[in-house]
Amino acid sequence: MNILAWLVLGLLAGAIAKVIYPGHQGGGILGTIVLGVIGAFVGGSLFTLLTTGSLQLVGASLTIPGLFTAIIGAIIAIFLWGLFTQRTV
Repeated sequence: MNILAWLVLGLLAGAIAKVIYPGHQGGGILGTIVLGVIGAFVGGSLFTLLTTGSLQLVGASLTIPGLFTAIIGAIIAIFLWGLFTQRTV
């Protein structure tokens, strides 16, 4: 059941982050889920760093605060992905 919760959290967080973030990100439903799961880890780790002062790899859970944390992490992941894959003409 835990894997199903991660997939649902990833889909919700990735889809909401793609709607909030300006521009076209591409990717299908699988890319959106992966983006959301990565966002859950990024957001959960940053939240843990800010609250406890220690850097740990922690993922957000399938709760309302966990969803907000995952969305913020997914927005950060979209931004970083855009920086690394930026094409110059």
